[in-house]
Amino acid sequence: MKKIDVFNGDADGICALHQMRLAQPSETELVTGVKRDIQLVKNVVAEAGDEILVLDISLVKNIDSINKLLDLGCSVQYFDHHMPGDIPEHKFFNAVINTSPDTCTSLLVNEYLNQQHVLWAIVAAYGDNMMSSADKLADQQGLRDHQRDKLRELGVCINYNGYGATLDDLHFDPEALYKAIRPYENPFDFIENEVVFATLKGGYEQDMLNAEMLKPDIATNKSAIFFLPAEKWCRRVSGVLGNDLSNKFPDRAHALLTETEGGYQVSVRAPQNNKTGAGELCSQFESGGGREGAAGINCLQEADKQKFIDTFIHQYSKS
Repeated sequence: MKKIDVFNGDADGICALHQMRLAQPSETELVTGVKRDIQLVKNVVAEAGDEILVLDISLVKNIDSINKLLDLGCSVQYFDHHMPGDIPEHKFFNAVINTSPDTCTSLLVNEYLNQQHVLWAIVAAYGDNMMSSADKLADQQGLRDHQRDKLRELGVCINYNGYGATLDDLHFDPEALYKAIRPYENPFDFIENEVVFATLKGGYEQDMLNAEMLKPDIATNKSAIFFLPAEKWCRRVSGVLGNDLSNKFPDRAHALLTETEGGYQVSVRAPQNNKTGAGELCSQFESGGGREGAAGINCLQEADKQKFIDTFIHQYSKS
């Protein structure tokens, strides 16, 4: 019998796993990828009796693979905050799923573990742009402003590292980043002592400097659409830039379309003051999905670009 950890390569997935393995140490096989590689369960090679932990990937996108594992005789523990579709009723399947726009997988794990490693949950919430939820936890922990700023910066940098079309776009393979984080029970120690963080911070700051030159290509009083060229820094920055824009313009929805072969990689952020509809919008397009406040499309075909623009503008003109 072996244990296998399957986790999204962003801040939420990495910090959720880190909390779990700090609380429940175990030697496990790791399965992860870029943030948008959400059908990760298909990469699991398992046998009857194996224990699978899945963190921060959509159940509806992995349901066939999950059912195969259950039929094989594996047990599956699942934590997530994306739209799940039908949840299996099986004696070997245990799920903690909450699609509230103000929670994330690491916050669900934090509750499950009775806040044993709450600082890492705060890191993840900041990274996933759950600012009010992160601030609430920070208040409960009595964190000072400079401590919040450090955890926010760390969360954003970990999240930033997950964006890209392939692992080649990233500064670090998410598995390697998790392994760098794994020895640190306290995130402040990671910030102070780990060269990996300095690399992420430098890359993030440079990419965001480039992003400052960008202006909306299409804008209304309720929405803004940006078209980004097919460059590595654009693919890396698309998610954190969307978060940054949504914080600066909380009443406006944002869509970032980055050129890829045959189409566009799309990041959508619902208005901060109305975190609804992003997942539903992106799910109308092949390879699209997400949650209420933030969603994306892995490859929007050129032929569907105008349909997406019209649907996006119409949806958020009502908000």
